[in-house]
Amino acid sequence: MNAPTGTPGKKGSLTQTDARTKRRNAAEARFRMYGIAAIGAGIFFLVVLLSAIVSNGIGAFQQTFITTEVYLDPAKLDKKGARNIDDIKKVSTFGYTPLIQQALLDDVIELGVDSPLTAKRKNMKSLISASAAAQVRDFVIANPDRIGDKVEFRILAASRVDGYFKGRVTRDSIARDKNITPAHLDVVDELRDAGIIKREFNMDFILGADASESRAEQAGLGVSMLGSFFMMLVVLGLSLPIGVAASIYLEEFAPQNRFTDFIEVNISNLAAVPSIVFGILGLAVFIQFAHLPQSAPLVGGLVLTLMTLPTIIISTRASLKSVPPSIRDAALGVGASKMQAVFHHVLPLAMPGILTGTIIGLAQALGETAPLLLIGMVGYIATNYPDGIASGFMDPNSAMPAQIYEWAKRADPAYYERAWGGIMILLVFLLTMNIIAILLRRRFERRW
Repeated sequence: MNAPTGTPGKKGSLTQTDARTKRRNAAEARFRMYGIAAIGAGIFFLVVLLSAIVSNGIGAFQQTFITTEVYLDPAKLDKKGARNIDDIKKVSTFGYTPLIQQALLDDVIELGVDSPLTAKRKNMKSLISASAAAQVRDFVIANPDRIGDKVEFRILAASRVDGYFKGRVTRDSIARDKNITPAHLDVVDELRDAGIIKREFNMDFILGADASESRAEQAGLGVSMLGSFFMMLVVLGLSLPIGVAASIYLEEFAPQNRFTDFIEVNISNLAAVPSIVFGILGLAVFIQFAHLPQSAPLVGGLVLTLMTLPTIIISTRASLKSVPPSIRDAALGVGASKMQAVFHHVLPLAMPGILTGTIIGLAQALGETAPLLLIGMVGYIATNYPDGIASGFMDPNSAMPAQIYEWAKRADPAYYERAWGGIMILLVFLLTMNIIAILLRRRFERRW
């Protein structure tokens, strides 16, 4: 039986595909291939990005340590012999450095290493981190009764020794390096074989504080992580109630007139404003006008709140709009007031979208660097944990993205490695926040 095929005046079989249908089917097949190719390209570039991040940053989670016994010479550390803590504190780190160098030199000599470096203990300086002296000094101040004993310490190796273990430093690359020589690397090889120098997991990178440019091996992200935490508390405590309240008013209670239209247009425009503009605003209002402390997490949180509010308002209004009008009508029909209908029925149903939008806004704020740059958080080296909650908000500190930016611009390649490691930790935070958003959506989601 013949049937029309779509072309006037012509007939064809239903079991046969005409040329027009073939072209349409071919176009659909090509479109599917384009979609598959786009997804494949996206996955490919994502894998390349993650591979680059992991390969460049994984070394930051491992550090080279030296284990040696240091003789706490009373003649150097307590000349009066009275064990007076005030006299002991007068000895600076310069007085401890020769003791550490001598301890490492004794290890080299005991191993029978044939090296010209054994002529002077100062030759060991290039193998030891500048932070080692402060570590030993803190121990002596806390335990003055150990003066005169030999105490085993696990100290950081110098940045270039650590780079040699990780393949970042080679014998060819140090040809013009004034800080380390091939003879030092020969000694490092012997100490590694003896188990005196080892590469181990570096918890201090996660929990520690930043360090000066000469002590890259000591730098950590812990203090700046705490600064980001206090900033997120400020953002959450301000942006969520303000954003939700503004959204409920605009969506449920505000009259439709030119004024509300003007507000809605400006909220949409603010969501597209570059973040650095909010940084300039925060610098002018919170620091120059209100005289709040520079580089404080409180100021950073206020700036990020201004940047996050439009995102939360837009997502909250979209969630409120998604609730069917029949819910409102049913509540009003049984005698509920407008406010009761909104807060008892509409808001609970919109809560999954509100929470999701809020967490996504917080995740966006967590990764911002430009606003923090303008309020001084990039130029501050965070070396100490805050003393309490008040100091956590008000004392100068840094944040994870600002700390990563600071490390990336420093000259030592060890800081470049730490910048990649910081990105890995930041991505873990962002991924965690997105997983929480998904779980909250599924937990509070209701069907109607």
